[in-house]
Amino acid sequence: MLDLVVRGGLTVTPAGPLPLSIGISTGKIVSLTGAGEPVPEAGRVVDADGLIVAPGGVDPHIHCDMEVATPGGGAPTFTAGADVVSRAALHGGTTTLIDFAWNRPGEPLQTTLDERLKDWQGKSLADFSLHVVLQGSIEEARLAEMPDIISAGFPSFKIFTTDVTPNDEPSRVPIGSLLEVLKITAANGGIVAIHAEDDELVMHMYRKLAREGRTEARYMSEVHSTLSEKLAFQRVIGLAESVPGCVLYMMHVSASTGVAAIAEGRRHGVAVFGETLHQYALHTDEEYQSGDGVKFHTYPSLKGRDDTEALWRGAERGEIATFATDELCTSYAVKLQGRHIDDVTGGNTGVEPRLAIVFDEVVSRRGLGLSRFVALTSANAAKIMGLYPRKGAIAVGSDADLVLIDPARRTVISASILHESDYTPWEGREVQGWPVATVLRGELVVEGGEMTQPSSPGQLLPRQVDPDVRRGIL
Repeated sequence: MLDLVVRGGLTVTPAGPLPLSIGISTGKIVSLTGAGEPVPEAGRVVDADGLIVAPGGVDPHIHCDMEVATPGGGAPTFTAGADVVSRAALHGGTTTLIDFAWNRPGEPLQTTLDERLKDWQGKSLADFSLHVVLQGSIEEARLAEMPDIISAGFPSFKIFTTDVTPNDEPSRVPIGSLLEVLKITAANGGIVAIHAEDDELVMHMYRKLAREGRTEARYMSEVHSTLSEKLAFQRVIGLAESVPGCVLYMMHVSASTGVAAIAEGRRHGVAVFGETLHQYALHTDEEYQSGDGVKFHTYPSLKGRDDTEALWRGAERGEIATFATDELCTSYAVKLQGRHIDDVTGGNTGVEPRLAIVFDEVVSRRGLGLSRFVALTSANAAKIMGLYPRKGAIAVGSDADLVLIDPARRTVISASILHESDYTPWEGREVQGWPVATVLRGELVVEGGEMTQPSSPGQLLPRQVDPDVRRGIL
């Protein structure tokens, strides 16, 4: 007898949407039964008639326990930890999260990971992994450690090409260090995730606007501009073109220029994949004109209407492979404490409504189909980050991570029905399609808006990037 059967839903498999029943045992999918075939006996049967059954979401870009500076030099605060964020993620149908371990100059990479894992192991309800953030001029000793870190199941390294704001701790990686990182990851099966902005242009614009007295947040997109994204993307992708076998993951693509640079790189044979955020695809820099418009902000910045449409075209064609959140779970007061171009808090609460918002836009409004929805919210992230088909697929042998979505349910998003914070930037937005149940490794952990504590904490996921991804294929 199986542990659980999810019976009768329209199941989004790698081959497309099919009417199937899913048999689950010891946390794995063990059978897929077609319509009209006998359904195996199980300890529990969940009726999914009329529902969409998709792989649990994979969010490859979140931040927990992150320090947020207070404008004016007050005591910093910290964002919510893995316990809060993972609970919200499961409520919204996301079952896998990837956070960051920030390496400090002179610190061994393994020490960085060991320390960061203390914030996740035994605390996260969802399954998880970590990217390693490399900062500044990377020492030879750190470069020499990278192959062992990749072999240990942490193949992704994040690089900044800018310090982002004049007030931040220096994080920009010089072009020479980036070249060495690309070579090492190419030779050892790793991947480089990039926050790409042109640092000289960004810092020039901070100084220029300060001289002109235009420092309010409404000028943010003049600092973190489409031109900055263009120059940085072209430089990074051009560098990667000289390193056969390297893989780039361009984080939080926000502009048409970024999409165009990715398309050009892929035409030249570079294995480069783009990530956007749902706020970039659905909101513009006009939001900065309103009283609380910074609630949508994360770095680089919101852009114009032409840019949002370019992001959607990229999502249709493939230059945009994933929708992530850049999750930074703060209170509303903390999110709105900065109101100037150099002190606005990045990130926002978004891990819980992500699947509903993307489903509404991709499936209900734009008609791009269920397979595209799954690709953008789960399968592609799992593939790029080395988790597929354990995660991101409904297939025999995959982890039984599922989200059941009612495609007819219309919901007005409100912080009062979510589980992250006292605010959501999506307050008042109506969506069609809502997650009504979540299965994590075979356990029905969310049903009807209520959570049952998983029998075991979230698992650390070792990752290995697939050779197809290394060739630019998803």
